[in-house]
Amino acid sequence: MEGDEETHRKLSAGDLEKLADRTRRSLILKLADWEDRKSWEEFYRTYWRLIYAVAIQAGLREHEAWDVVQETVITIAKQTRKKAYDPERGSFKSWLWKVTSWRISDQFRARAHDTASSSPSAEEGLPAAAPIEQIADLGDSSFESIWEKEWQQNVMKAAIERVKMKVSPKQFQIFDYNVIRGMKPVDVHRRLGVSIAQVYLAKHRVGALLDKEIRYIRSQEK
Repeated sequence: MEGDEETHRKLSAGDLEKLADRTRRSLILKLADWEDRKSWEEFYRTYWRLIYAVAIQAGLREHEAWDVVQETVITIAKQTRKKAYDPERGSFKSWLWKVTSWRISDQFRARAHDTASSSPSAEEGLPAAAPIEQIADLGDSSFESIWEKEWQQNVMKAAIERVKMKVSPKQFQIFDYNVIRGMKPVDVHRRLGVSIAQVYLAKHRVGALLDKEIRYIRSQEK
């Protein structure tokens, strides 16, 4: 997954999904002995875009951002097992932000160490030049603003991912054409070869599930 800071802008949505799925498989192998693996897969599908996008905007390279995604989920999983999260001390959203920012900081420190170790001045015993002009202050309000913006943008995408796991591919496809793309029921009927009744059923069932998932994700903000 090597690449520079611009790489993510060139990737198509499909490419990102493939990389996300590869990361998910790698991550789930690490969590293989843990209880309720399905829940962790669902957690990953809900939050990977958010974590990845913030890591990229913080200035990390693509492969570093994917490492942040994995390490953040693993940290959350470990802390959950230890019951480290206390809802009375803050929202889940804030907790996830803190863990993500820690893992982003880890990547910047690793990059600085690697660069300093390989620099000529380090080999000559002289003080190495700073490998990074300035490591982002992840406690800064500007980065909290980025987190807030990405969180809000992630809500619908994450809710859709959760819904996809709970309905058949065909039913979601009907909903996608009719509701998300705005295609008329009669056109969906012609395009997909389904009845008008199936179109309305998918709109009702999938729509209700989507509303439920949006409410769930929104509840993590408080």
